[in-house]
Amino acid sequence: MVSAANTPPGVDVTGAMRGGYRTILSYDALAFIAHLQRKFGAERSRLLGLRAERQHQFDEGLKPDFPPETRAIRDGDWTVAPLPKDLLDRRIEITGPIDRKMVINALNCGANVYMADFEDASTPTWDNLIDSHINLCDAVRRVITYDDPQNGRHYALNPRTATLLVRPRGWHLDEAHILIDGAPMSGALMDFGLYFFHNAKELMARGSGPYFYLPKMESRHEAKLWNDVFLESQSRLGIPAGTIKATVLIETILAAFEMDEILHALKEHSSGLNCGRWDYIYSYIKKFAEDPACVMPDRAQVSMTAHFLRSYSLLLIKTCHRRNVHAMGGMAAQIPIRDDAAANEAAMAKVRADKEREAGDGHDGTWVAHPGLVPIAKEIFDRLMPESNQIARKRQDVSIGAADLLAVPTGTITEAGLRQNINVGIGYLEAWLRGTGCVPLYHLMEDAATAEISRAQVWQWVRHGAKLADGRTVDLPLCRAILGEELEKLKATVGKDAYDGGRYPDAAQLFLSLIEAKQFPEWLTVPAYEKLVAEGA
Repeated sequence: MVSAANTPPGVDVTGAMRGGYRTILSYDALAFIAHLQRKFGAERSRLLGLRAERQHQFDEGLKPDFPPETRAIRDGDWTVAPLPKDLLDRRIEITGPIDRKMVINALNCGANVYMADFEDASTPTWDNLIDSHINLCDAVRRVITYDDPQNGRHYALNPRTATLLVRPRGWHLDEAHILIDGAPMSGALMDFGLYFFHNAKELMARGSGPYFYLPKMESRHEAKLWNDVFLESQSRLGIPAGTIKATVLIETILAAFEMDEILHALKEHSSGLNCGRWDYIYSYIKKFAEDPACVMPDRAQVSMTAHFLRSYSLLLIKTCHRRNVHAMGGMAAQIPIRDDAAANEAAMAKVRADKEREAGDGHDGTWVAHPGLVPIAKEIFDRLMPESNQIARKRQDVSIGAADLLAVPTGTITEAGLRQNINVGIGYLEAWLRGTGCVPLYHLMEDAATAEISRAQVWQWVRHGAKLADGRTVDLPLCRAILGEELEKLKATVGKDAYDGGRYPDAAQLFLSLIEAKQFPEWLTVPAYEKLVAEGA
């Protein structure tokens, strides 16, 4: 623990202080984030309590709708504030963790934007978090370099790099290693606060600004809280209001009913909305977990062409363009398959179809998970979107109602789908427990969102006694048997040494506890984080 003499009153840092950490965790920086926690922590807790109350209503059978009390906002002719120059063209955005090599490669890869991810692509160990802040500070000042010990290659920034955006953790996650008045602070306020404190003025001096992606929100009230945080932070550092720009991921089913309201709540700080497709599917399962009519088929069958997903995507485009702001498309999770030309071409064909749909519908940009996909996505958006964006396409032909957003996708539940969920869930959790939050599995880049879908589907199928295509019932004995078999497959695949040196039994036990729970566990990352903290990570 950092001694009281080195920290502001009431602030305790319980994480180890390694080389360079004191620069990030300076007295003034800690005082800044402590102020944010004290000013906004109670409202954050109140809003999380409202989430729990609404979940109880959904468990009782209620379904969401567009709020009647905010009709005037939806019907109004307002628009968001004008965007800065470096956020006008966002056609290709790459996302990923914030390790040193990834930061350099992502900024250099030819994408327009790099979203540095403290959330779904990062395990929030203490060292991961503080090292990431060091990397971002160095990247902003263009002094970041990396020498790969494996191949001896030297990495440095190109003269021209992507615009940097940062995604802090969601409102629901705590930071156990910084205590404010004896209690863990908000992970979101820590991630945002440290990055903003150290880099906002430097970014502005270099012609850019402090730009963010905001995850996991469920309402306009949660967006207003972020807006209040932005106003207070800018005021405290003497930065003009509206300098911060934030894109909100619409990755919960509830946020889909408040898109206008979320843009309005962020007022001059808004830079658009994004289709967070994987978390959106997970949110649908989670919110309606107790409804047997909302049981989903295999996740591989739930693509963006499913009616409820296509409806939400089109509504997002229409909403954003009406407000003169960007509507960003979703993630292409495929990664190049270098040793199988046929499989690689099939994977890239899926990417092309997905990106052509997005560009054709009117999205102003898209996400990729791997630098190798940047040229494919760029060619499509360059061809179909010759201007910087498509905001002029208002999509007034689109008409989406509540029934469209709530339509349950059709399909089958198969043993292969059950096995895939269990295998991927364990494989991802194993890497997460080792400190790696973004993992290539079976030629897809998996993050916490797909692991959430995997375990949520299994829980839902067990809860409602879903039938496999061959007539068998999905129950806990079947899931336990398949889990044991998939664990043995993973052991054979990775080899005994890697298996013994990894966290596979721990991951399997955690996955099993999630699908055996009597009530649906809201987040897999919360118990996983608690496990890491207990282990001293």
